[in-house]
Amino acid sequence: MSLLTVVTAIAVLSGAALQSATGFGFGLVAAPLLFAATSPEEAVGLMMLLGLEINTLTLAGERRRPRPLRAEALALVAWALPGMLGGVFVLRSLDATTLQVIVTVGVLASLAVRRMRPPSGAPGSWAIPAAGLAAGALNTATSTAGPPLVLYLLRRRAEPGQIRDTLTVIFFAFSVLGAAALAVTQTTEAIPGTGWVAGLVPLVLLGHLAGRRGFARLSGGRYELALTLTLVAAALAGLLTVVV
Repeated sequence: MSLLTVVTAIAVLSGAALQSATGFGFGLVAAPLLFAATSPEEAVGLMMLLGLEINTLTLAGERRRPRPLRAEALALVAWALPGMLGGVFVLRSLDATTLQVIVTVGVLASLAVRRMRPPSGAPGSWAIPAAGLAAGALNTATSTAGPPLVLYLLRRRAEPGQIRDTLTVIFFAFSVLGAAALAVTQTTEAIPGTGWVAGLVPLVLLGHLAGRRGFARLSGGRYELALTLTLVAAALAGLLTVVV
């Protein structure tokens, strides 16, 4: 077992815990290393499978009724559909290094925006279409759809629990729709290997159980700090894979 494989497994475990605690972070932490350890297509397939697992655990395994922003979640998913098809084209056109750079740049840009003071007032009418299209394209191209969605929901000033549940519902839909987009475009290279599946699926379960307790301790300020730290960790992971 190579060092890269071990580090990738740790990233998957950590990303699952972060996503369980905040509703966000799995793709940003795990995707850069999966892109380095496997082919771009297989990395995307793995991320969709593992994302479906963790989001199902969050929605159905916590003995509570989720409280997503239903109308906005539906609108974001609808706008993401055309973006997903464009993302498949990007995935099949660019090499692994270029896709890693795209992931890293996206993370760093999101981090820079998060460091700015959010503007006052409700999001403009363009915000949902822009966030949905960007998230859809990133979902099928790099499996890192989170940043535009998080930025929109933070601007929306939603409560931490609503942000977490809304992200979880959207990511669940993205996993299903993204897999359908790959199937329609006959991207068979995205089918993950059995070795990766057998090794990573249990780690996602462990990460989810660990992160579930963390969510109960996150107030508004701590929640935003957790999101920022997630973006920092993802940026560092992305830079590592690009340099190495």
